[in-house]
Amino acid sequence: MAKLYFRYGAMNSGKSTALLQAAYNYEERGHAVLLAKPEIDTKGDLGILSRLGVTREVDFLLASQTDAYATFQQHRRAVVDAAGRDVSCLLVDEAQFLTEAHVDDLLRIAILESIPVLAYGIRTDFQTVAFPGSRRLLEIAHSLEELKTICRCGRKAVFNGRKIGEQYVFDGAQVAIDGEEVAYESLCGACYLQESRGVLNGSKR
Repeated sequence: MAKLYFRYGAMNSGKSTALLQAAYNYEERGHAVLLAKPEIDTKGDLGILSRLGVTREVDFLLASQTDAYATFQQHRRAVVDAAGRDVSCLLVDEAQFLTEAHVDDLLRIAILESIPVLAYGIRTDFQTVAFPGSRRLLEIAHSLEELKTICRCGRKAVFNGRKIGEQYVFDGAQVAIDGEEVAYESLCGACYLQESRGVLNGSKR
């Protein structure tokens, strides 16, 4: 049985680079893959952008109401018709922006279609709250793997600080795409608490 994998990490932990490397590895060995990402991720339009400068266009986008299972099957049939071979893997970038229904469909693809699904994303937002897609992946993925990066202080980064200009902000909408007036910095717990003055989750709990 194929598995659903969730590979997560703070910002700048190389998630998109790892996804593109996985796609390259499959294709170098003669396998076909499909790449997808949520439509809400407007950075790069139809592309997956690695911070190392590597880019690649996705095969399809997932809007909030998109049936991920049916959309995958449609693009899978196109690959079979064009290349005469089945898809060996589905790779999904920015998985934190998926809906819970999308994630459930990814599990169905892995189990019912016996096709591995590799989803890459971050666990929590700038207020340390889990994204719905990430939460669901943590609940049902067969395999969880943390991709590590370091904080400015040298410790392992686990949180994502949001900045407008040079100032950290801890209020606002959960989704604000990197580069659209905001930037993010991966921080360890100590540095995050220093910047937030000890506040977690916007002091909602």
